[in-house]
Amino acid sequence: MNNFGIDPVEINDMIDGIMEHPLLIIRDAVLFPQILTPLMILRDTSLATIDAVNSGDGNLIVVTQHDPELEDPMSDDVFSVGVRASIVRHLRLPDGTSSVLLQGYERVELLEWQQLSPYPLVKARRIVEAEAGEPGLALEAQMRAVLTMFEKCSKLDPHIPEEAYIASSNVSSPGGVADLIASTLEVSLEQRQDVLETIDPMERLQRLTTILAQELDVLELEDRIQHQVQQEVDKSQREFFLREQIRIMQDELGESSGLYGDINDIKTRLEALSLPEEARQKADKELKRLAEMPPMAPEIGIIRTYLDWIADLPWSEASEDNLDVSHAEKVLDKNHYGLARVKERILEYIAVRARTKGNNKLRSPILCFVGPPGTGKTSLGKSIAEAMNRKFARFSLGGVRDEAEIRGHRRTYIGSMPGRIIQTMKRVETVNPLIMLDEIDKLGYDYRGDPTSALLEVLDPEQNFSFADHYLDLPYDLSKVLFITTANVIDLIPYALADRMEIIEFPGYIDSEKIAIAKEYLIPRHLEEHGLATQDLTFADAAIQCIIREYTYEAGVRNLDREVGRICRKVVRRLEQRKRAAKRITAKSVSKYLGPPKFSDFLLEEKDEVGVATGLAWTAGGGDVLPVEVSLYEGKGGMTLTGQLGEIMQESVQAALSYTKANAKKYGIDPAKFENTDIHLHVPEGATPKDGPSAGITMATALISAFSGRKVKRHVAMTGEVILRGKVLPVGGLRVKAMAAHRVGIKTIIIPRKNEKDLVEIPRRIKSHLNFILANDMDDVLAAALLPLDE
Repeated sequence: MNNFGIDPVEINDMIDGIMEHPLLIIRDAVLFPQILTPLMILRDTSLATIDAVNSGDGNLIVVTQHDPELEDPMSDDVFSVGVRASIVRHLRLPDGTSSVLLQGYERVELLEWQQLSPYPLVKARRIVEAEAGEPGLALEAQMRAVLTMFEKCSKLDPHIPEEAYIASSNVSSPGGVADLIASTLEVSLEQRQDVLETIDPMERLQRLTTILAQELDVLELEDRIQHQVQQEVDKSQREFFLREQIRIMQDELGESSGLYGDINDIKTRLEALSLPEEARQKADKELKRLAEMPPMAPEIGIIRTYLDWIADLPWSEASEDNLDVSHAEKVLDKNHYGLARVKERILEYIAVRARTKGNNKLRSPILCFVGPPGTGKTSLGKSIAEAMNRKFARFSLGGVRDEAEIRGHRRTYIGSMPGRIIQTMKRVETVNPLIMLDEIDKLGYDYRGDPTSALLEVLDPEQNFSFADHYLDLPYDLSKVLFITTANVIDLIPYALADRMEIIEFPGYIDSEKIAIAKEYLIPRHLEEHGLATQDLTFADAAIQCIIREYTYEAGVRNLDREVGRICRKVVRRLEQRKRAAKRITAKSVSKYLGPPKFSDFLLEEKDEVGVATGLAWTAGGGDVLPVEVSLYEGKGGMTLTGQLGEIMQESVQAALSYTKANAKKYGIDPAKFENTDIHLHVPEGATPKDGPSAGITMATALISAFSGRKVKRHVAMTGEVILRGKVLPVGGLRVKAMAAHRVGIKTIIIPRKNEKDLVEIPRRIKSHLNFILANDMDDVLAAALLPLDE
């Protein structure tokens, strides 16, 4: 390095005109010297080039590819002449792409490609611009001709900014004038590249003159066409004036057309509504436009449809709330078993409404029911609407990716219509319905917009009094609507939405609750639907238990409902065919109607094993038992993970292994064993994806058991996250995990001590059969889970 911080090799290259820089290949654009050009960088190789330039000397070579559609251009696919440039500004965008502003410096010619990956690196030679010599008459005349033609183009073409002509007039270099104008014109890629490859300034100006002449001819033709169109518009306005005179004369004669009868009908409907002032002004304005239009005008249908929407929407019509708390409690209990916490929250809301009747400032809560499928979330919403005497409507948000589904399309689009919120309000015909938004955790987003952003306005009590639908283009009051959303997994709900809602969990039903639901709700309904009386068919409790355990695998009762329906259909068929049918379904006879069992519970090991620990999982379908197996064999310290473990679960394995290695001597493990032993950790049911940190202590227990040779107690299950220091962190879903453990015969569950507060959520009937051990760290876990070596 010399005193100026420049590499001597780089100085020699600069003297020779040879340079080596990263290559950026662009499409549909040509970069010129001394011109600032903004670009969007999308391709991975181009993004790598930008990163290399930022970490290097700041220089790069920019060339244009021949075919803009080509995704991976090679050396033969690009023009050989480009520009040396530098990055003036670089902005990384959220979608992974980048926006850059490039400053061109000089023309270069590509000589040799040095590398292709991870980004192209090329050698290039500086192209020295030919000397223009003393300004002569020919050069001066050519420059003036180019500037005059460019001035005419700038006046005719709205895409050329006025500043471009002013800037070109202040450039003294003939070549610079040509480059600036060529970069501004919207001409073909080949024409701009031709100007770039022309080195002689005089010749460059001559070629630009030809291009400007062609462009000027096109612009003048467009101007003439626009003038003719304006004349046609003036003619149409004259025809409109004459048609209006005819209409007035028809009115005087009592011969009004059907259109004007429709206008009077819409006007009458609008006058009967209690519209807000802004909506009233908008409706009157559109009604006036409709009345002034000729009968054959294409906009008549659009305006009439818009006015119909305003007239059909409820603006003040409301159903009278039934605020009798006792009545509401009876309705909720009649239709749903259990769910005490949910019912309590609804009854509290009704009680407050009854207490503050007439207080318009009380806003409806935004509730979110979260729980596995089949736990009664949607049906409870219907019962709440029935209890409060409100209209009920629902629609699913699953798979909705377009913001216009919520906000609607603007009226400028053909076939535009309001979003689903406004459509629902029109359907229910009241301003205070109960609207259920199902599957809010399955929203999507793409290039058409993010529906989450639109829902924020719907579900935010601070904003939804003036919801803006794009089609209506009017504020619409949703504050009186009781919104209830549903989801299966709370983690998938966007945070901004979850923050605006009151989350109420539906944890799933235990077997005794499912039996009660089947006896009180499902079986009576199916008997009625299938034309059966109670003396025709009954179900033993053991039969229902058998269906739950062996034919369904769920936290809810949806599949239980289906299986009961299947049995009823088969019984009805036998009765109609005059065949003998069982009048009482027992546990032994279930398989005759439903076939062999579909599911079998997890079977505990017959004896205590080394390297096999039992964990507990929380899934969208409820709780589950998660066995973890560790096998050791001679190797070089490698580790294999199988069972479709997610990224978080793989990190938990690494944390558990690191803890095991760090505390090897403490647990009687020879540290050298890690160097010459390979580990295989497997979580059975490999076809089912698994993720989450709650199996951390299970994996650590299995690893320590395998390396120390101590057996794991088969009647012990565990759940908890482990960190490198051995601390046990709290996890979620304790209620459903305890239910799963009880179902398979687990006697003891090890849980984090910080989860002690969650024990109150576990049903007393389940808790009485389980022994919960509270663990602060792995020492507590291992003391409860592992047997001594001599056993």
